[in-house]
Amino acid sequence: MVPSLRAAFNDAFTREKYEAFLKDLHGRHPGAIEFRIAETPVFVPSSFARQLSDACEYIIDIISDPGFKQLTERAIPDQDRVAGENGHSHFLVFDFGVCTDENGNWQPQLIELQGFPSLYGFQVFYPDIFRQHFAIPENYSQYLNGYDRESYLAALRETIVGSHSPEEVVLLELRPHEQKTRIDFYCTHDYLDIPVVDLLELIKEGKKLYYINARTGKKTLIKRIYNRVIFDELNAADLAPGTYVNIRADLDVEWIAHPNWFYRISKFLLPYLHHPCVPPSFFLNEIKQPPADLQNYVLKPLFSFAGQGVVIDVTHEDLEKITDPENWILQRKVAYADLIPTPDVPAKVEIRLLYLWKEGDARPTLAINLARLSKGKMIGVRYNKDKEWVGGSVCYFER
Repeated sequence: MVPSLRAAFNDAFTREKYEAFLKDLHGRHPGAIEFRIAETPVFVPSSFARQLSDACEYIIDIISDPGFKQLTERAIPDQDRVAGENGHSHFLVFDFGVCTDENGNWQPQLIELQGFPSLYGFQVFYPDIFRQHFAIPENYSQYLNGYDRESYLAALRETIVGSHSPEEVVLLELRPHEQKTRIDFYCTHDYLDIPVVDLLELIKEGKKLYYINARTGKKTLIKRIYNRVIFDELNAADLAPGTYVNIRADLDVEWIAHPNWFYRISKFLLPYLHHPCVPPSFFLNEIKQPPADLQNYVLKPLFSFAGQGVVIDVTHEDLEKITDPENWILQRKVAYADLIPTPDVPAKVEIRLLYLWKEGDARPTLAINLARLSKGKMIGVRYNKDKEWVGGSVCYFER
């Protein structure tokens, strides 16, 4: 997106530099990074950053409206509704594809959004290592809104740990050491000193939750949960009742972010958004007649994640098979730009903007980002196997 920087980076790139970078990146927590790391970052000019920010602020206006909870009540499945919901999500994440408009100018298009954390820890560690191996201009940063490494980590600590002792705050996930994103859990522990705890190892006494502290060996009270459990995955695990603590119950614990926000701020919100940077989306049960150009839409289930269940090349037969149309949306396809020149074919880019919403703040603050590069039909590791110059990445934004 910044031609001079792109040309300079590609000219200076060598396979040896990339391999040395990967060696250092994997050295902190060997074996913890299962997803592919792209050969290049994305350089984002300030003009495009403003387009992204403007689109996000439009969406945040809707999320922060007093009527938002009423609007999104149906988004939460009854079986997954959790007690003790608070006033707002502590995290907002927006995914934009980099596309072109009718005049050939770069334009962001919203793909998905979530009220759930992403790689808030790893995106500190990974770009730091990248800078040690590749020349990145000083006036470009992965941090936004004036944040730098120190102030960002302070804000992350305030959001997740708050006034509690780190040992009273746990990063909770189902079988965390088997998750593909576990490197983010380990980085979060490194930066915030909070323990990573398996849902299956929780101890419940009355309304209180405990875990066994690995350092002391003692049963330790949990006051706050940094939640990474996705109920779609928990339900798919088909665990027998009584083999794990029911975290949907009324518990004496604070949630960061509360699980209900995973559903409120999600694909469910897309049909309510009307903005040039948001592709038109519709609840399937509200469509009286499928669009004549059905091939220009994608079909998405509301209650899934990581691209699972998405139908890219939609047919009328696909629509007829669906028995719960209220839980699906049709979203108009966007054409990702062939943005980054690589040794073979250009790579497409998706930018994920990560917000922090600290207690007491009227609105969330854009803090950091990640990027994903693709040459396949969809963005994501599973759709880009056996390709190069694809995978997890980061945007360095012009200051």
